[in-house]
Amino acid sequence: MSGHSKWSTIKRKKGKADAAKGVIFTKLAREIIVAARAGGASPEGNFRLRIAISNAKNANMPNDNIKRAIEKGAGGGDGSNYEELTYEGYGPGGVAVLVKAMTDNRNRTAGEVRHIFSRNGGNMGETGCVSWMFKEKGLLVIDKETCDMDIDDLMLLALDLGADDVSEQDETIEISVAPEMFQSVKEGMEKDGLSFTESEISMIPDNTVEVTDPDQAKYLLRMMEALDDHDDIQSAHANFDLSDELAEQFD
Repeated sequence: MSGHSKWSTIKRKKGKADAAKGVIFTKLAREIIVAARAGGASPEGNFRLRIAISNAKNANMPNDNIKRAIEKGAGGGDGSNYEELTYEGYGPGGVAVLVKAMTDNRNRTAGEVRHIFSRNGGNMGETGCVSWMFKEKGLLVIDKETCDMDIDDLMLLALDLGADDVSEQDETIEISVAPEMFQSVKEGMEKDGLSFTESEISMIPDNTVEVTDPDQAKYLLRMMEALDDHDDIQSAHANFDLSDELAEQFD
């Protein structure tokens, strides 16, 4: 498959997710609030909320936090004024970057995102300039070290359940799923005792741009990290590829 985003792989190796629990919980809560506001408080009838709750539980977000976020969204109280926005642009080396944000102040967020792009050798673009390069896909990532199932059997199981593709990486197995099949494939594999280090609906690039220049890689990774750390940004996606050796120079 075109691949799980290289940036997600780098974040996992750096242990960034564990170091930024507070930021992650804030973003997960915001997604739950907006999902509950849009589709109601019942996960059974609200696919987006079901995925948001699942992601929150995977990140070990306390149940009380999840409950409060649902109540805020469904009740129309604090947090009900978040606006969903998409920013597009290019990073160093012509890498396409797609940013998903939730904000209560679009002017502030747009200015800050533009600044992150420009100070790292990138530039914001017009709506639609790179979004056509990405497709929405469900992604399920399994850590090989914690997986007891034979890899061939796992692949067959995933495909039988309706997955589009299965890719074996150095440390993980990555399963690509159409968004409408995401929940059924995830639940079917969980019934067989499998667990996921990541499970999300993400934006996956059709093609990648290889980055080999160390300076470009440095600024690109710095830009992605700054986007990821921004409170208003839910996710940042890019179509770059670079070697593990080059990525490790900037840990």
